[in-house]
Amino acid sequence: MLYSEELVEEIRSRNDIVSIIGSYIRLQKKGSNHMGLCPFHNEKTPSFSVSSSKQMYHCFGCGVGGNVFTFIMEYENYSFIEALKFLAERAGVNLPEQEYSEEAKKQSDLKGRLLEVNKQAAKYFYYQLVSPRGQTAHEYLVNRGLTEEMIKQFGIGYSNKYSDDLYKYLKGLNYQDDFLKLSGLVTIDEQRGGSDKFWNRVMFPIMDINHRVIGFGGRVMGEGSPKYLNSPETMLFDKSRNLYGLNFARASRKSTLLICEGYMDVIALHQAGFTNAVAALGTAFTVFHANLLKRYTNEVLLTFDSDTAGTQAALRAIPILKETGLTIKVINMKPYKDPDEFLKAMGAEEFQKRINEARSSFFFEIDILEKEHDLGDPEQKTKFFHETARKLIGFSEELERNFYIDAVAKEYQIDVEQLRKLVNKFGNQIVVGMNEPKEFKNEAGKGKKTPEDGITKSQKLMLTWLIENNSIFDKIKGIIGAEDFTEGIYNQVAVLVFEQYEKERSVNPAKIINCFQSKEEQSEVAALFSAGIRGEMDEAGWQKALSDTVMKLKENSLDKQSQKAIEVNDTALLMKVITEKTELKKRNFTFGS
Repeated sequence: MLYSEELVEEIRSRNDIVSIIGSYIRLQKKGSNHMGLCPFHNEKTPSFSVSSSKQMYHCFGCGVGGNVFTFIMEYENYSFIEALKFLAERAGVNLPEQEYSEEAKKQSDLKGRLLEVNKQAAKYFYYQLVSPRGQTAHEYLVNRGLTEEMIKQFGIGYSNKYSDDLYKYLKGLNYQDDFLKLSGLVTIDEQRGGSDKFWNRVMFPIMDINHRVIGFGGRVMGEGSPKYLNSPETMLFDKSRNLYGLNFARASRKSTLLICEGYMDVIALHQAGFTNAVAALGTAFTVFHANLLKRYTNEVLLTFDSDTAGTQAALRAIPILKETGLTIKVINMKPYKDPDEFLKAMGAEEFQKRINEARSSFFFEIDILEKEHDLGDPEQKTKFFHETARKLIGFSEELERNFYIDAVAKEYQIDVEQLRKLVNKFGNQIVVGMNEPKEFKNEAGKGKKTPEDGITKSQKLMLTWLIENNSIFDKIKGIIGAEDFTEGIYNQVAVLVFEQYEKERSVNPAKIINCFQSKEEQSEVAALFSAGIRGEMDEAGWQKALSDTVMKLKENSLDKQSQKAIEVNDTALLMKVITEKTELKKRNFTFGS
């Protein structure tokens, strides 16, 4: 570990998890915990729980969880060290640089070297663009209406027709093949050697919010496929977590952000004075994109292409953006396809008018619905209003919902009371069905959770109960211990739990999570501390559940020991296990309150 356990724990304890997470997402107190919509997967019903007493979070939908370090690592896409520094600065704790370990230095140095090689590549691409080799690419940009000032500001460059040109240049700077493979700039083949990821393309450097180049996007010159190509994912670059142009847009001091579909749209808008424009990097909008936008604005305006594909992209993005609490409007660019075309034909003043006239995302969705139905046909008209009523249910606040009901009734000339009755009818149907089981799928595509087997569930329950009620340690002493938790990480966690209780006579789950540095392990550990809820049982039910769980754990542990004894032909161990099994059958576990 880079820093001492004591320092890491001090930083964690000085950053209250409810306060930290509450600064990113909206949390509402529910009993002893705080609940909110999970920022890591798409959901409509809050399943993201933050515990002030345990100083940890857990999502019952997608399964993520951990302590305050885990959250910052996952949300900000930080390494453990970066999250530690972020929280240390927030808490006013000075980190002594001399405590860096060799391994940590290597990781930090690797990231710095990747940033440096990307910077060198960006300089090289720009040099190629302004050299005779880049004449065709430069003319393409000028013909698209870009000024030299904008080309330079966005660092646009060119990768020439030779497929190993950049590779040779970087080798000349003494970069080795193993490192270049990690950069995403080149491909290394054992037989053919190194080749460039990008060639014969106009190059758009992708920068983080601190103007550091983390990746590239390239548009092919002439015929070629794919038309646009992004850097592969690296230690620096994840297209689902970054937005093109945000490094400039966040400094625009405008109250809204414009969301486009492509690099050229962003650059054209910035050139026209709309310096608050950003774009997703050739991927569908994600929860991470929405949360990133929420840091800088409360309102976004969609300027997606006006064709069918652009409309569908907008319809997919709207619910994701809404769930973060953003206000969304949609700009109508017809008869032009995109902002670049519109600005060339109509100019900045007319585009500003379209911004002023932007339609709320709700009415944009209703407009699309209207086009899908023939309102001259009574049956089609009825279907249209049924679907509209279902969309109106989405406004959870009654006052806002009533405003929209009034607006829809006025625009489509329907009796407002009939529409309100229809909305209430569908709303009641949803309330009645709320007790039905719900399946979740997380953002990373893990799919449905697999059912836990009995022993796995028992070990998870016991770990949760131990941290919630420390008095159980004394009740089970001499019956089960850390060695009776046999399932992989369960044993590692149990050892830490029992050791911490022996030393401190209490258990701090957030401190135990600190012992695991990967986000995946931290989520898994958090899940172990978020199992059964005793509040659902009466005292008799609780005592029986505890007794049954202790029995299952001990039986499973003895079975494992018996298998081991047989495998290694340890007669003494086998006899010991048989004796303990016999005694176990005679025992009647009862635990008083």
